[in-house]
Amino acid sequence: MGREVAESCIDSLLTEMVSSYCNHFYANKPELAARRIEAIGYQVGHQLSERYTMERPRFSDHLEAIKFICKDFWSELFKKQIDNLKTNHRGTFVLQDNRFRWLSRMSPEPSLENVDSQDPSENKAAQATSMHLYFPCGIIRGALSNLGIPCAVSADISNLPACEYI
Repeated sequence: MGREVAESCIDSLLTEMVSSYCNHFYANKPELAARRIEAIGYQVGHQLSERYTMERPRFSDHLEAIKFICKDFWSELFKKQIDNLKTNHRGTFVLQDNRFRWLSRMSPEPSLENVDSQDPSENKAAQATSMHLYFPCGIIRGALSNLGIPCAVSADISNLPACEYI
């Protein structure tokens, strides 16, 4: 039987990590905080994909590896599969989770929809929400890197709690 951790512990850990990097360690350097959070996610994703693929043969192509991320890897992390996978057939994939657990408790305030607003409090709310996405982006990038797919991963949260990873 594998070891498991309560979801609330992971949620609290993510919240504290983002808070610590954004408000304490790199309070005046949000781009550096984002890179550090993403780097931690990268390491986690790399190690988890190593663990989850130990007894599998190597994937023969990129699509097979992406399907593994959408089905098996995501199921191990979030107890559900990715809701939708899209591709342009030129190497770009979009993974959509319609109810991303780590964003489900964040409120879809009008301020998050209007990132171009001049009100600093609105931009700060959007930035705080987006900071929580650097970790899962890093997890995906690390997992794909371990599977032999170097990539860049970004996230879109225009419709909370849905999230798209590109």
